[in-house]
Amino acid sequence: MSAHYDAVIVGGGIVGALVARILSQAGKRVLILEAGIEGAMNPATYRRYLQTLYTEGGTRGMPNGPYPWNEAAPSPGDPGGRPYYQYDTDMHFMSDYLRMLGGTTLHWQGTSLRLVPNDFRMQTTYGQGIDWPITYDDLEPAYQRAEQEVGVSADVEDQRIFGVWFPDGYVYPMHRMPQSMVDQFFGKKLAKKSVTLHGGRYPLRVISIPVARNSTPNPKFGLGDGYRPVAAVANRDQGLRCQGNSVCMPLCPVQAKYSALKTLETMARSDLVEIRTQCVASRLLIDRDSGRVNGVEYKRYETPGSPPGSPGYPPQTETVQGTLVVLAANAIENATLLLASHAANSSDQVGRNLMDHPYLYVWGYSPTPIYPFRGPDTTSGVESLRDGKFREVHASFRASLSNWGWSGEPGHQIKELLGQQTYGKALRSELAARMAHMVKIGFMFEQLPSPKNRVTISSELRDTMGNFQPVLSYHYDAYSLAGVEVAVEKVWKKAITRYAEIDDKTCYPDDPVPPGYQRVMYNGIGYNIMGSGHIVGTHRMGSSRRHSVTDRNMKTWDHPNLYVVGAGNQVTIGTANPTLTAAALSVRAAEAMVRELK
Repeated sequence: MSAHYDAVIVGGGIVGALVARILSQAGKRVLILEAGIEGAMNPATYRRYLQTLYTEGGTRGMPNGPYPWNEAAPSPGDPGGRPYYQYDTDMHFMSDYLRMLGGTTLHWQGTSLRLVPNDFRMQTTYGQGIDWPITYDDLEPAYQRAEQEVGVSADVEDQRIFGVWFPDGYVYPMHRMPQSMVDQFFGKKLAKKSVTLHGGRYPLRVISIPVARNSTPNPKFGLGDGYRPVAAVANRDQGLRCQGNSVCMPLCPVQAKYSALKTLETMARSDLVEIRTQCVASRLLIDRDSGRVNGVEYKRYETPGSPPGSPGYPPQTETVQGTLVVLAANAIENATLLLASHAANSSDQVGRNLMDHPYLYVWGYSPTPIYPFRGPDTTSGVESLRDGKFREVHASFRASLSNWGWSGEPGHQIKELLGQQTYGKALRSELAARMAHMVKIGFMFEQLPSPKNRVTISSELRDTMGNFQPVLSYHYDAYSLAGVEVAVEKVWKKAITRYAEIDDKTCYPDDPVPPGYQRVMYNGIGYNIMGSGHIVGTHRMGSSRRHSVTDRNMKTWDHPNLYVVGAGNQVTIGTANPTLTAAALSVRAAEAMVRELK
């Protein structure tokens, strides 16, 4: 049995890192258990991952391609290993994640939107889903702390939409990213334009997107000289400003983008925080009389992989105790561990209500050159359809303007031109002309919570460490698919293409469906949909133990010292990428933990 800690945190991603930071700042002793390797904390290793991206990225797959396959802590979507997810439905959950110190912030896009107030009251306002036990007003102070911790670049006036408010004088740590020529083209073409949907006409307004990526520090932020961007992990010479390398996902070459490693490094020399990597939590030890979690059982492996027959197999099983236990992995891993431990499930809600943002692309040619393939992946979007009366009948959505042109280019264009016997100067001229006019928009749709979309486990399905693998049940409901139909058939085909004079080239092949997509039919039309990597639900918060897993501060109803924290607490998904909200929820939970530990 190891030493006792004020809090044992399972998971070294952004949620676990922020909880550890706040607890340690309050003088509490914390242990972080991380299933994956330390990896990118070493600058030389980070550079090796970058080189892997450059040399093998196209063949290893995205977004986990740069990172090594780890048989001991497998990640869905990794190359070279057996499938991690198992399914009991024909439809598949299309998003993955990374099990490694730093978590999925090692390959995220950096988009840091707040939810809008109506996202918290969907049932009351639109008769859909259920309401949260907290409001936007309750979470707003935690949003501020989260934006400071990850260093969000944005301007407040851009984000005052749909009732989103900020305290007087509030500014983001850094100014918004410069808008690209793609952004400026659509901003000009769609200015004062609108589209008719259920409930009236809605503007097609192009808005700059908040991102956790270093831009120009805002001198008005805080005191003194303003915000000081966090540099690269263990390398103060890098990570100061975005250089527009166009590989934000999976990893920024200069670490201008935030990752949880930056928060973890601030605690690296603290006597109050211990980080143990290569330790896979397998079970919570629970006193069935009191309900208290008396310990976390984990399996420590010596080398990444550690398959049967290798040195260090079987892995060593150890146990650690904490006054509080905090599950801070993603919504799938948290649910899997709770189910494996027969924990926190008196409501039968653990694993249920798994959500993502269904995602699809539309594309075409602009009438004038706009020169994509420069800068970050996306810097602006059509954000004015994230809320409205139409949510009574179909999903809301946001439209990201891509700075990277069409997917798979220039390879597809070169192949087509060569097939047309186009060579030499003519090929170069035609290729330059086509690529200068490429536009692509990604539509991202909200999904309602459904008990049928869930994570379960089976005693017959375990990984090489003997731990349970998640079994997923998943489908798209008519509410989301009606939003898909409206976005493609009305907003894109009848509004944006007309106003912006786009030559539409969108098509969704079904023989075969491209890798990474799945075919979904709605009203006789087929769409190829992918995941957004936004894993939400499975241990939602609530005001009653009968219908939720945790209370409004993310403490489980069933266990007086167990918190389960992250995007899995979200009651609804809205249209905001969930990382910032997960960070804000972790701030709120950590502040409750500090009060309890006093």
